[in-house]
Parts: sequence; C-alpha cells; structure tokens
Amino acid sequence: MQEKVCIDAAGVHYTPLNRQIRKAVADGAEEILLENVLGQRFIADGLRGEVTITIHGVPGGDLGMFMSGPTCIVHGNCDHAPGNTMDGGRIVIHGSAGDAVAHSMRGGAVFVRDDIGYRGAIHMKQYQDKRPALVVGGCPRAFFGEYMAGGLAIVLNLEKKAPCVGRGIGSGIHGGEIYVRGAVDVRLLGVGAMIKPFGEEERKGLAPLIDEFAMHFGCDPAALLDAEYTRIGPASARPFAGKYTWE
Repeated sequence: MQEKVCIDAAGVHYTPLNRQIRKAVADGAEEILLENVLGQRFIADGLRGEVTITIHGVPGGDLGMFMSGPTCIVHGNCDHAPGNTMDGGRIVIHGSAGDAVAHSMRGGAVFVRDDIGYRGAIHMKQYQDKRPALVVGGCPRAFFGEYMAGGLAIVLNLEKKAPCVGRGIGSGIHGGEIYVRGAVDVRLLGVGAMIKPFGEEERKGLAPLIDEFAMHFGCDPAALLDAEYTRIGPASARPFAGKYTWE
C-alpha cells in the first residue's frame, strides 16, 4: 500500500489521469498529490473513502461529482460545477470557481475562498441527516441558491462589497437557507424567496462552517461569527404554484 502518491498531470488527457487516480485509491493511497493540473475534467468523480487529493493548478468541470467521502484541496482556481451532485466529503478551493458550484449537491461541504460565478448552490437538496453546505468567501453572481430544495449556502463577503450577490437570489427556492453577511436589498430576491429573522440560534448553526472556513484559509473566525447576516429562505414550499391552472 502506498500512503502517498504523486501524479504529474502535465499534458495528460483527463481519461488516463482519472484512471491513475482511481488506481491509486484502489491500491489504498491515503493522499494523492496532483501537479500541473490544467483543465482536466471529472477529477475524483464517484470516488469513495477517506483519501485526500491535493490539486496544484486549475481543475476542469465537475470536480468531485458524485463523490462520497474524499477531500479535494485545490491550490488555484476551479472551473464550473465543483461538487455537482456530491454525496459526501469536502472540496476546498484556494481561489475562485465558475458557474453552478455545488449544483444539486446532496451531502458534504464546498468551501471557496474567493468569488464564484452564476447559479451557485442551484438545486441543492438534503435528506434526513445529510445537509450539504456551500461557503463562499467572496461574492456569487446572479441566481445564487436558485431552486434550492435543502442545504445551507453562506456568503461571507470578506471584502464587504455592495451589493455582494447578484439579482435573483433564491429564485424558486423551496427548501434550505441562504445566509449573506450584511444587508441584502429585497429587490435582489428571486421569485419565492423572502428574508427571515436572524437570531442567536441561527448564528450558532453557522458557527461550525465558519470555523472550518477560517481553518482552511487562515482567517480569524471571530469577526465573521459576530457579524449580522441576512437570512433568506422559501416563502412557500411551492413557489410557482400560481403559474399553473387546473380545470
């Protein structure tokens, strides 16, 4: 058994690269180091177990899709849809990420140090004790939390930009919650989303994820924990009920 495996991804197509990763996991590797990654897709897709995959470079789309258990640490930016339909584990991105981050995620957590693109947390869901989480240190673009059916999406807005989140926040949300550090203009809310009270109980619920974010990226969690947050959730379990008619 090799506890640590190093793979040079320079010039390697994503198919043979992913075969190497799967072989290393099957052989019992506890840590995999990927060097010179440049756009290779589907890294760690469907993997199970406790392996840690450290990525130097920019992974392509669908990092960690269907993953259940492993931890992926990206030292760089990330393309679209990391955490797509992820079932468990961690993705930690030391940079920014593209569109559809945490798309349909159903377990585990994704932490992004900087900004993300459009439709982050789209259609996140939860079941029984599985409650997925997305924590964004920077700002997301429009339609953040669109069609959320469960889970937790947090925007820390470390640089205190105003506005931080684009339009259509929580459009079609029918489960889960969105938390944005600071105030949010109600005109930015999407159809079916509403601002809800934020109190100490909600603050306690955010604390473990904020602590973990601070641990990953070396920042002080105290100021983030003490801040005021805008809590956004579904106004109804059926936000588009009025769009349909029955005879």
